[in-house]
Amino acid sequence: MDFFVYLCNNQFMPERPKRPKRPRDLNLLAKMIVEIATEGEPAEIPSEKNPHAVALGKLGGMKGGPARAKKLSARERKESARKAAKARWKRVQISKPDEKL
Repeated sequence: MDFFVYLCNNQFMPERPKRPKRPRDLNLLAKMIVEIATEGEPAEIPSEKNPHAVALGKLGGMKGGPARAKKLSARERKESARKAAKARWKRVQISKPDEKL
């Protein structure tokens, strides 16, 4: 019995090839199939944006939010947060059960 365990659990046992798991989502599955068919090299789309301008815009955005929050009063911040939450919840659609035809 010990010999059998040794044979099954030694370093000479070949390993199975690693394959990515097949996604359950149909869109992700379709993307995976296209990547396999094109040998995993998606066509790169050249960016038309200037990378320096993108970096500057990102830097300004990081500074702008805290500066604006510092400038607003507590009441104005609360009102702004309430307005943002209302806008987020407005997007949520309550699904109704299917009506019988």
